[in-house]
Amino acid sequence: MNAWTSGLLAVGLAYLVGSVPFGYLTARVVRGIDIRQHGSGNIGATNVGRVLGSRWGIFVLVLDLLKGLLPVWLLPTLLFANPATWGTHAAVAVGVATIVGHMAPCWLGFRGGKGVATALGVVLFLAPWASLISAGSFAITFAVWRIVSLSSIIAVLAFTAAELTLLWPDPFSGSKWSLTAFSLAVPLLIIIRHRTNIRRLMHGEEPRFRSGGDPSNTTPPATEVGQ
Repeated sequence: MNAWTSGLLAVGLAYLVGSVPFGYLTARVVRGIDIRQHGSGNIGATNVGRVLGSRWGIFVLVLDLLKGLLPVWLLPTLLFANPATWGTHAAVAVGVATIVGHMAPCWLGFRGGKGVATALGVVLFLAPWASLISAGSFAITFAVWRIVSLSSIIAVLAFTAAELTLLWPDPFSGSKWSLTAFSLAVPLLIIIRHRTNIRRLMHGEEPRFRSGGDPSNTTPPATEVGQ
């Protein structure tokens, strides 16, 4: 295979891995329910935790994180022709494809999650120091307010600030430009995916996280499907 063919194959496989809806599948197996019809209607770990309980939310969180980490770690080396030549750019391309797969899975009509856990898996490989700062920001914000959406938004903003600082003074050099573009575009996309949450935050209506376990007590949302 030439470089472009192997690259397209890696990106396509990354999208398919990212599109595996672990939250949806877990709810089907554990309770025989469609998670999109319960709680907030989201397929991500947060809603699984609300509806099925914290242990299942953590289970989905780990799976979503791994489906971000493993493709970006393995696929460039296995499938890209001359991976050393492509360098960071190959990993970034695979990482973006994986995140897009989670957000727009072909199996669920291209309506998926918000990508926070999967993006965390990707950046643990691409930008480990900035990802640790981001995770710490999430943990502190969640400990204070217990609002997942707010914590996620603060975390991605912290990631952007930290990674751009680490890439300075030449963030758009030949070896760094793709990671810089990733650090700007993916957090922005995640924030856009939280637009309904942002409106609720502005009106003081965003709920605090509470672990659930009884889907009969939850109702489907009127709007979005996401994390």
